[in-house]
Amino acid sequence: MTTERPWLAAYPEGVPTDIDPSRYTSLVALMEQAFKAYADRTAYTYMGKNIPFGHVDRQSQAFAAYLQSLGLEKGDRVAIMMPNVPQYPVAVAAILRAGYVVVNVNPLYTARELEHQLKDSGAKAIVIIENFAHTLQQCIAQTPVQHVVLCSMGDELGLKGLLVNYVVRKVKKLVPPFQLPGAVGYKTAVAQGRSRRFVPVAVGSEDIAVLQYTGGTTGVSKGAVLLHRNIIANTLQCEAWFNPVLQDIRKTGEQVTSICALPLYHIFAFTVNMMLAMHTGGRNILIANPRDLKAVFKDLQGEVFHNFPAVNTLFNGLAHHPDFNSVDWSHLKVSVGGGMAVQGAVAKLWLEKTGCPIVEGYGLSETSPVVSCNPVTAKEFTGSIGVPKPSTYVKLVDEGGQTVTELGKTGEIAVKGPQVMAGYWQRPDETAKVTTADGYFLTGDIGVMDARGYFKIVDRKKDMVLVSGFNVYPNEVEDVVATCPGVLECAVVGVPDASSGEAVKLVVVRKDDSLTEARLREFCKENLTGYKRPKVIEFRTELPKTPVGKILRRELRDSTPAAAVAA
Repeated sequence: MTTERPWLAAYPEGVPTDIDPSRYTSLVALMEQAFKAYADRTAYTYMGKNIPFGHVDRQSQAFAAYLQSLGLEKGDRVAIMMPNVPQYPVAVAAILRAGYVVVNVNPLYTARELEHQLKDSGAKAIVIIENFAHTLQQCIAQTPVQHVVLCSMGDELGLKGLLVNYVVRKVKKLVPPFQLPGAVGYKTAVAQGRSRRFVPVAVGSEDIAVLQYTGGTTGVSKGAVLLHRNIIANTLQCEAWFNPVLQDIRKTGEQVTSICALPLYHIFAFTVNMMLAMHTGGRNILIANPRDLKAVFKDLQGEVFHNFPAVNTLFNGLAHHPDFNSVDWSHLKVSVGGGMAVQGAVAKLWLEKTGCPIVEGYGLSETSPVVSCNPVTAKEFTGSIGVPKPSTYVKLVDEGGQTVTELGKTGEIAVKGPQVMAGYWQRPDETAKVTTADGYFLTGDIGVMDARGYFKIVDRKKDMVLVSGFNVYPNEVEDVVATCPGVLECAVVGVPDASSGEAVKLVVVRKDDSLTEARLREFCKENLTGYKRPKVIEFRTELPKTPVGKILRRELRDSTPAAAVAA
């Protein structure tokens, strides 16, 4: 077994080589066990208010009863479009308990992006924060959505919530005007649900739990089908991996507490924050807007926390912030870096300032998400993505589809394990492209393995650009920009960026000389989420191409002339 999985020798003491996903028949069974066992414990801290597991249990059951009253059937998709607010985990628990499928939606999506996801998933209902309701208004008529539940930032804060909502709506003006006739408020929906009977639904491990949208080599956003057993498996894999540290924290009598600054609609936080804490009785400090670093420090002041999953840009931003020392970092035991490559300089600074090394991990939406991680007992940053999690098999595959056996030789990272998705939603052709004959999932990342079984990513097979942990697919951006009047042709590549790891570079050949950079930026703002918008724009008379006309993206990446315009 160790020859097939040489990395097992690197496992810390107390970490099992395999996990048993059949411990739970569904995520519903996992959650309901947690609600019963930890009813009086704090599940979430939000804007200074502690929200117990028992409250999430009661709210979600009532909300599930409300959703059932709408006439939805088992397996129907319900979208959630919210930042990190308490209604998010309530909605997830309600949707799953009622036998439906969670469709995670980025709240920053444009109307075009939202319309595609709602149509593709076939979502019949959406739970959305009012701040982004104007986006839904623009596209709802073209989608199958029949029911809208509107949330506000202060819904779960009692009387304080009235003040929070006033500030959000009237002072900060963060809720643009919208009209969504027939929409029901979250508090009204929960109240109505309490007066109805919740009917438990038989949900099994092979049922779909989540559609997690991601791109691909084609750039078309598609849903990774994550079954209940996939997310259960990854939750148990993460628990096993964290076990050496979890035991140490529990000996102190403290409740294991995590900072939840990553968005819950991203599968990283969905599993590593929400589901792991649900299973282990841990607490999450919800950060609604991690881009507002001053507010992040305010939320963390006076708090004791042990676990911090984040992306490189957030670690970097916090470490360089003048308010860094206003927070007590002395209890921090694990800093998990994922979503994008962790830079050595950032890891060095973080260790100097907190005494806690960043342990980098690796995963994808298609793997629920975690594939590998450095041991949480590591004392320093390794620069690798660590070793595969329990019950996970990873190999490298060459261009011919053969397994790479020579140490130090590169190949495409291929993964097999209980956390790997069932496929792409209603796209068997796309699923077939990423599945090997022996059942491995092809990640599109090029890696290398050392003698200890540690993996390192050296390149990407795909042209994907990774901006602060979010995937940007050149084809999608190109398709949008190509529709801008005055554009003859265009190409998108990723370029190094000190703040976000990579940034989007757009190269355009004009059809009309009157086309300006300002007009292009405005067009992108109207049609693309912020992280997908070009940071660098360059105009050229022609694009470099192969003899058959394929654009040479690598050549564009390698040349960013002085004529390029940075945002």
